[in-house]
Amino acid sequence: MTRHPKGPALLLITALLVATPLLAQTVAQERKALAQARADARAATARAQRYEKEATQAEGAAARTRRAAAAIAARIQAAEADIAAARARIQLVDTLRARQRTRLATVQAPIVRMAVALQTLARRPAALALVQPGSIDDVVHVRALLAAGVPAIRARAALVRTELARTEQLRLQGNRAAAALVASRDRLARERTALARVEAGHLARSASLVDTAMAEQDRALALGEEARDIMTLMEEIDIRAARRDRLAALPGPIPRPLVPGLAAVPVPELTAANRPPPYRLPVVGRVLTGLGEVSDAGIRARGVTLSPAASAQVVSPGAGRIAYAGGFRGYGRIVIVDHGGGWTTLLTGLGRTAVIAGQTVDAGSPLGTAATTRPSITVELRHDGRPVDIAPLLAG
Repeated sequence: MTRHPKGPALLLITALLVATPLLAQTVAQERKALAQARADARAATARAQRYEKEATQAEGAAARTRRAAAAIAARIQAAEADIAAARARIQLVDTLRARQRTRLATVQAPIVRMAVALQTLARRPAALALVQPGSIDDVVHVRALLAAGVPAIRARAALVRTELARTEQLRLQGNRAAAALVASRDRLARERTALARVEAGHLARSASLVDTAMAEQDRALALGEEARDIMTLMEEIDIRAARRDRLAALPGPIPRPLVPGLAAVPVPELTAANRPPPYRLPVVGRVLTGLGEVSDAGIRARGVTLSPAASAQVVSPGAGRIAYAGGFRGYGRIVIVDHGGGWTTLLTGLGRTAVIAGQTVDAGSPLGTAATTRPSITVELRHDGRPVDIAPLLAG
């Protein structure tokens, strides 16, 4: 059986037609990831600049320290976003280079086939053309085709040169993305070191009066050990927060700080619409699940789960007071922030916590870091014990 000469060509064309939409979809997804990472970096940089300005204007050493720490944490998140952007850029360039190799092979194929044909003709003895039937006609036909095809060959060669130049541009872009990745990693290491110094200095300043702070932390940890599950813990904290709000509303002297060296509570005031303080996401990462989504196990999500980088910086979504910070079975390390007015935030999945119960925090204050393996941070905002969708607050 004779194979049809067009069979392989048709198979190649079909494969390219099928692969092109898939490749285009991949490129679109990678461009979207790159754009999101760059937007995260710009937002974190803007927050850092705002916090630095607020630190210079803050009254009192404690407030200045909190804003300075928040600024460093924002710079850390900006560096994390830059790393994500560099990785996305590298991935995008790799995909584009793979597509470019395919395009270049497609453009070069006719020239390669023409070169093979010419080499075949060149190896044929001239005498053979005189004795082989039809050979003279074949040679004349091939020469006519070559004469007619010279302009097309020149155009194809020019296209090959253009594609080669594009390939070189992609190679240079890949090198720049790799260099940006290294620079962002170095900056991240420096900012983490700076934050560690600030945290160590804060602990040293409050060490002389640490008994009250440790007592508050011990009470919170004991409460966590007694709670049957995390919902029981949240309910008890909501009850205690409501009691504090009622006491704070009574006329009398300003309550003493629960953590020495930090500002006295009072928790942030709510707006007229009874909304929580300004709110933001606690970590840079991709959203895995939203409020109300049902998992494969049939469990309805009470908050938003994010997928950050390993050891990513976690910050407070809003201002308030730390009601709980520590380990809790099945959830890794958790932090609960009391925003006042019945508003609380539960953060789960941390690998390390950098705060203690009773500590006052601002929006953006560092709370700790994500886990080093399979990091996942869940943020749940509650009002009077009921989960609240944070999307409108973030949009506003």
